[in-house]
Amino acid sequence: MRIIGVDPGLRNLGWGVIEAEGSRMVHVANGICRSDSALPLALRLQSIFRALSDVIAEFAPEAAAIEETFVNRDGQGTLKLGQARGVALLALAEAGLAPGEYAPNTVKKAVVGTGHAAKGQIAHMVAHYFPAAKLAGADAADALAIAICHSHHSGPGAAKLAAALRAAG
Repeated sequence: MRIIGVDPGLRNLGWGVIEAEGSRMVHVANGICRSDSALPLALRLQSIFRALSDVIAEFAPEAAAIEETFVNRDGQGTLKLGQARGVALLALAEAGLAPGEYAPNTVKKAVVGTGHAAKGQIAHMVAHYFPAAKLAGADAADALAIAICHSHHSGPGAAKLAAALRAAG
């Protein structure tokens, strides 16, 4: 099953695509969709939507996963992150994908073994899973971790569900 993981962000939206069959995983691609902070918010969201839609079209994932938004002290920042996450969800839905949604601690626990791992630990473990992969950055490593987490949590019926959603959409 080909899985795309998405680490939502307004400035940098990370994405990673893997192939998973049972416990075997292979890196396909990863990258970062960047938006220009000088542009108005609507145009930044549009650029993220288009860039992620292009990635989805190019790599044709059968399943998707996205990190849930956590609330921090900066309410305005949390709201903007939520809007970027909404645009990512829309791009996935437009492609007929119903993503698994995972809390940051769940992703960290699935990849590192502890729910309180630092970004560097995540990147280290992702590099361990895919030693030949060149990571585009921390956000891409996080996205690959989200895809790995989904691979661990999705059952055998996940590919069939994704196919049914695409057929219905």
